[in-house]
Amino acid sequence: MTTSSSGSPADTINTDLDNELATTRRMLERFPAGQNDWRPHEKSMTLGRLAAHVAELPQYGTMIITTDEMDFATSGYKPTTYDTAEALLAVFDEKVKTLRPALAAADATVLASPWTLRNGEQVFFTRPKGELVRHMMINHLVHHRAQLGVYYRMLDVALPGSYGPSADEPM
Repeated sequence: MTTSSSGSPADTINTDLDNELATTRRMLERFPAGQNDWRPHEKSMTLGRLAAHVAELPQYGTMIITTDEMDFATSGYKPTTYDTAEALLAVFDEKVKTLRPALAAADATVLASPWTLRNGEQVFFTRPKGELVRHMMINHLVHHRAQLGVYYRMLDVALPGSYGPSADEPM
């Protein structure tokens, strides 16, 4: 994937984003059907829930750019799982398809404007949208993708390289 050379404020985000989305897509392609309920520890998310969260994370970038806040008390979000790699990829691709134009349309004013995460009256934070796209979407995506890699390794699923070759895909 390539990024624009227009010099827009979103260009620096796009450089990281392109690489992380491509790596995430390769990871979701490996999802082992029939393992949704597997978890490495009783306190861990199930594989199905973790993979669904990874697939859905690009929607948070869109939400951050296009809204002023998320309130857990009123969001109505219901966790979902998907049974196959194909289903996960369809969700991921749809979320990415929505994210890209939102990010392309975000100018410096939008990216500098505040966004708040709350649960009713409890405010967790208010920070600039551009910072949160990196932190709450890109870094969050990398974090959970790494967890997914650990789950896959424990299930003996071959891992794609992320920042170079993996033990399963040497150069």
